[in-house]
Amino acid sequence: MGTLQIVLQGAMVIGLIALGVRYKGMAIGLFGAIGVLAFALVWSVAPGPVPLSAAMIIMTVVTAAGAMQLAGGIDYLVGQAQKVIRRYPDQITYVAPLTTFAFCAGAGTGNIYYSLMPVIYEVSYANKVRPERPLALSATAGQLALTSSPVSAAMAAMVGLLAPTGFKITNILAITLPASIAAILVGAFVINRVGKPLDQDEEYLRRLAAKEVAPPGDAAEAKPVTREGRLAALLFLAGVVFIVLAGVFEELRPTVLRKGQAADIDLTQLIQLTMLSVAALIVALCKVKAGDIVKAPLFDSGMVAVVALIGVAWMANTFIAANEKVVVEGLGELARKAPFMIAVALFAVAAMTTSQSSATFSIVPIGLALGLAPATIVAMWPAVVGVFFLPTNGAQIATVEIDQTGTTRIGAAVINHSFLLPVLIFTAVAVGGGLLIASVVG
Repeated sequence: MGTLQIVLQGAMVIGLIALGVRYKGMAIGLFGAIGVLAFALVWSVAPGPVPLSAAMIIMTVVTAAGAMQLAGGIDYLVGQAQKVIRRYPDQITYVAPLTTFAFCAGAGTGNIYYSLMPVIYEVSYANKVRPERPLALSATAGQLALTSSPVSAAMAAMVGLLAPTGFKITNILAITLPASIAAILVGAFVINRVGKPLDQDEEYLRRLAAKEVAPPGDAAEAKPVTREGRLAALLFLAGVVFIVLAGVFEELRPTVLRKGQAADIDLTQLIQLTMLSVAALIVALCKVKAGDIVKAPLFDSGMVAVVALIGVAWMANTFIAANEKVVVEGLGELARKAPFMIAVALFAVAAMTTSQSSATFSIVPIGLALGLAPATIVAMWPAVVGVFFLPTNGAQIATVEIDQTGTTRIGAAVINHSFLLPVLIFTAVAVGGGLLIASVVG
């Protein structure tokens, strides 16, 4: 009965996501809420944790991005980026994920991607590049970056688990960093050849004919770049750089009192406060009316993503909270029988818990107990990019919403989404490359 119950619950989760995809927009979150209610009414399962931190990050970032857009900052950033990629516009498929990877690794959180997302979309569309390519790659690269970040929660977990073996963070980075960069380059090469060119995509052509999206180039050419636009863009970028530096250098984080104890402010909260402060500065210095921010296209699509995220992630968290013990124990037993399955277990647990840290804490000790070399375990660790296997992550939902061309999609079958191929390529190449490096340095 236990197995049947898990199957029925899983089928309901997938079915409700599929319904939400069919009705588009925030509907995926609305149907997710039905799923949470069904868990309580039918199975007496307590609702899982609400992803408020992720929702708050999206909300604060799109508030700052919306203010920047109204001031003309997006036009300025697009213009600057176009100078770099005008001769080779397809190169954004390489530049965008590598830049996202660097920023997210530096800050220790994939949430930095939200700040880069509007620029990646605008630049790719202005250059008539299928936005799905750089967007899907960049969103996924932001998650892969956490296994190459000296300051991520997942890295802290891995360092602690491997400390008794004498395997240090420098040894970990020597494997994960080059393997991840290789995975991004291979992924960009492959994805650059996937999907129809933008001017041949049926959904995009339908939206263009219905005037649901402006022709490429119009947004960048509609008005000249102003002093306010340039200042807004620089303020926005300064906020992003500050967040990255605060992730790397803890002394930059304000020290606050928590229950009488001094501690650094949580980086998630620092991101939220920084982006809202950036929005305030743009309003004060760039002639933007605060009340108009809600009318900005970036804010509109971002808030749709917030509702969608809350509902679908809440449902997924409820399912995992109810069945985590059974799932993790089953995968652990599989890994004991076939040690190479550690990578599969890391991928699967990350996909089901949407947490690299949870997968690390659950599976890495099993690998150590099996006597696997630390270098081998580290080589398989990037498989935690499996957090993007199911389209329930905030970054995925926000990316689909911001791509007004409709090229970035969650398919009717749910699993056939734009991020699936990058996830599989990154996993295969990063793990394969990591094992090759581990055989040399391990």
